[in-house]
Amino acid sequence: MPTKKLRGLEVGAQGLGCMGMSQAYGVRDNDDESIATIHRALELGVTLIDTANVYGRGANEELVGRAIAGRRDQVVLATKFGIVFTDEGRSVRGDAAYVKQSCEESLRRLGVDHIDLYYQHRVAPDVPIEETWGALAELVAEGKVRHLGISEASAESIRRANAVHPVTALQSEWSLWTRGIEDEVVPTCRELGIGIVPFSPLGRGFLTGTVTSTDDLPADDMRRGMPRFEEGNLASNLAIVEALRKLAAEKGVTAGQLALAWVQHKGEDVVPIPGTKRRTYLEENVAAATLELSEEDIERIEAAAPASAVAGERYPASIARNVGR
Repeated sequence: MPTKKLRGLEVGAQGLGCMGMSQAYGVRDNDDESIATIHRALELGVTLIDTANVYGRGANEELVGRAIAGRRDQVVLATKFGIVFTDEGRSVRGDAAYVKQSCEESLRRLGVDHIDLYYQHRVAPDVPIEETWGALAELVAEGKVRHLGISEASAESIRRANAVHPVTALQSEWSLWTRGIEDEVVPTCRELGIGIVPFSPLGRGFLTGTVTSTDDLPADDMRRGMPRFEEGNLASNLAIVEALRKLAAEKGVTAGQLALAWVQHKGEDVVPIPGTKRRTYLEENVAAATLELSEEDIERIEAAAPASAVAGERYPASIARNVGR
């Protein structure tokens, strides 16, 4: 696999998102296959392995830690802090004490002595970002963290964070059906030299064409609560997938590979992290990293899947309020 640079951090041109191995898309059913998927990713040149302290409430970091044991030198390890689940629901923290506590807990669960890329998962509403990033800068100085990132932040927050300590990467949702960061956030990152790590580059699996009804989703799948997967919106969005499928057939690839290749072509500073817990899907995704697209191909893809055609919001209001702050 070719490599790209997130600021000064060199990684494989495609990473691996591990969230779905422990939560969100159905029952955590096969840790052995998940670990085998991580191992296969490393064999294929995928180096950026992405997790978070909140995924599976710590279980995903433990899983990733088991998978990379004995392979640490092959991995650019990314994790996150900031989202907190309480009895009252979901909240966000960014106070200095919490930042340092979270780092220590993640290091322990991952079984490592440093984190390569440590993200602020969401910007806290009640803590100045300067406090959060001051604590993060101290973690870098202590050698516990090598590079810092921020996730789902506004252009203003990115600038404020970068003024405290260089931001290596922004992680935000970016795909053919989620393009909101293109107006302000992407230009800000490029002005400041910050790499971009798109999560859900396959539209939470929808752009692969494998979901045609909510009946296709497990009972505990988080997508059942997302507006774009509601029956009325889903039916409209299926037209986008069908248009992509026709273009993909011309190139002898799948709709998912075409959608993922579109993200890969957004720049040398863009490293998507499609998530999967199966080796078969991993290998399909990795093949998209070297799929060549011409300018005409890109124009046809964007015409087949215009942002204006997507029906439904990304998130329900309870989650959306913490995005883009």
